[in-house]
Amino acid sequence: MDQNLHLWLIPLLPLLGALINGALGRRFSRQAVATVALASTAAAFGMALMVAASFSGLAHVPYVESHGPWIQITGFTVNFTFLLDQLSLVMLLVVTGVGFLIHIYSVGYMADDDGYYRFFAYLNLFMFFMLMLVLANNYLLMFVGWEGVGLASYLLIGFYFLKDSASQAGKKAFIVNRIGDFAFLLGMFMMTKYFGTLDYTSIFSQVLSNPAQFPVETGGAGLLTLIAFCLMIGATGKSAQIPLYVWLPDAMEGPTPVSALIHAATMVTAGIYMVARSNVIFNHAPMALTTVAVIGALTAIFAASIGIVQTDIKRVLAYSTISQLGYMFMACGVAAYSAAIFHLMTHAFFKALLFLSAGSVIHALGGEQDMRHMGGLRKYIPWTFGVMAVGTIAIAGIPPFAGFFSKDEILWKAFSSSSNGWIFWAIGLVTALMTSFYMFRLLFMTFFGERREAANAHDAHASAHGGHSDHGHGTPHESPWVMLTPLVLLAILSTVGGWVGIPHSMGGNNHFEKFLEPVFVHEGGQETEIEGTATWTNKLPPTKETTGEPAEAAHANTSTELLLTGISVAAGLIGLALAWFLYVSRPELPARIAHNLGNLYTTVLNKYYVDEIYQEAVVDPIVEGSTDILWRGVDVGIVDGAVNGAGTSAQAAFGTLRKMQSGNIRSYAGWVALGAALVVGYMVWMGIQ
Repeated sequence: MDQNLHLWLIPLLPLLGALINGALGRRFSRQAVATVALASTAAAFGMALMVAASFSGLAHVPYVESHGPWIQITGFTVNFTFLLDQLSLVMLLVVTGVGFLIHIYSVGYMADDDGYYRFFAYLNLFMFFMLMLVLANNYLLMFVGWEGVGLASYLLIGFYFLKDSASQAGKKAFIVNRIGDFAFLLGMFMMTKYFGTLDYTSIFSQVLSNPAQFPVETGGAGLLTLIAFCLMIGATGKSAQIPLYVWLPDAMEGPTPVSALIHAATMVTAGIYMVARSNVIFNHAPMALTTVAVIGALTAIFAASIGIVQTDIKRVLAYSTISQLGYMFMACGVAAYSAAIFHLMTHAFFKALLFLSAGSVIHALGGEQDMRHMGGLRKYIPWTFGVMAVGTIAIAGIPPFAGFFSKDEILWKAFSSSSNGWIFWAIGLVTALMTSFYMFRLLFMTFFGERREAANAHDAHASAHGGHSDHGHGTPHESPWVMLTPLVLLAILSTVGGWVGIPHSMGGNNHFEKFLEPVFVHEGGQETEIEGTATWTNKLPPTKETTGEPAEAAHANTSTELLLTGISVAAGLIGLALAWFLYVSRPELPARIAHNLGNLYTTVLNKYYVDEIYQEAVVDPIVEGSTDILWRGVDVGIVDGAVNGAGTSAQAAFGTLRKMQSGNIRSYAGWVALGAALVVGYMVWMGIQ
């Protein structure tokens, strides 16, 4: 029998930190606020490490920890249950580990902010909901975490609520995510109706054990395809995919640690996690799976093209995040779930590093975010330059850094997925080249060349600190060690974090993929009983070891994989060389090229006018329809009109009767006489009849 791991304590600890700082933080010193916030997240991370150390000794995996019924209706029960398997363990370590480092960084970055206690209360609250999401054993409990991180995101994006742009960005993120969440709800309603449960184990076991009732829906859209599409739409909202990606670039209005934690390392990967968790459903819905791959590929290259021309350092990283999420989505779409989670993990390392390094640059310049007003900073902030260079090389996919192994795994899985897999591979390759180019462009514009200061550098971009500049003009200065230490640790992870997934073609054993294998079941999985709880076992697809594939074929596959690896590395190096040529060797050329491209450059610079199109095609019609039809037409015209009309009619009808009550005795006598005459006349009339 398994030991009790007390998984419930892991999300509870950050929640306690949020409650303490939220209720009492105004009275605490900044040191006390930081102590509460850091202690709660450090304890959660420590418990996650203890769980990881105990994982290999568990008698039964997945490990299920139930804390009683939550919802009980006739024929339908939802338990308050946590799940620990290989997938949730990886997510648990990423969320608590990276989250703890970002909390440490925030102590220095937010040191002078008036909303210090409020910031850490929100940050801890986010950690609680994200941990609930990844530890949940059913879709409803996952949805609580799903909605919770949306709430925390809204609070943190709009943290500088006195700024109109920040409050608008928070509302935009909240509303756009509701679109995807509505589809997620529909998917859960269908699961409840047709499976009678929302537990992962029960749903997946029913699908796998009843191939006649739940076949692979190659012939069209069946129940599982409809559910998969609903889940996919939910994922496009949370993980910022086309067409619901528009909220994430505006989310950069929040403090930089927020961008690192929520919009790069953890929250935006929730959609990827949900699709990977639901792999049994998606494997039975090829149409939905292909759609996921197409959306991911288009998002990757679309966002990368926008990132090439952005000048705000955080917006470059925002579009980079969308592009990398597209990579992960594409990997899920070709059923390479372990590759998607591998890239999710390495991306958490190097993108958190890049965002926090950008925050260090902004901190050094007193709030400046425009790269056109930077340059030559490597001699002023050498530590920041060093760690940001590591993050840039990692995301560019240059070996032996972490991003190389996970990106290369996705490209190879895409290429070998089907006869048309080369299309996804080609899109991924072009995206890799573009990624390398715009990331080295960022590095060179920020740290190389001569210093370029804005005419009014003190105030130009103070919005990064809530509308004020906390460092002023002066010489750029290195960040304090409370900020640099997390950067160094993330730089180390960005360097070696991919070594757990070295592929066979390079002499490795891809330990990461093997670790996740039991989670990603394939057609033919069988149901078993573990202590009365239905669960599933994995039946892996045939491999060259089990099928006796000739050594020549295996060698050919290895040669092809190595060839494609070489091409992808070359793409990264070409992007580096092109960025060096344009922004270091010939820095006058980019302006000339932009001028020659004319309208094309303007279109990309304005993000293809997608926000403007949405405003004209969706937002304005809804606002105008709500104003003219629902408010003036229905509310004022019909509802208020009916109420007011009834009142006016009653007033008119009884106005005459009211005049009868005049208080004049002679008038009353006249009315009595008139009434008597009418009664007598009626009686006479009836007598004549």
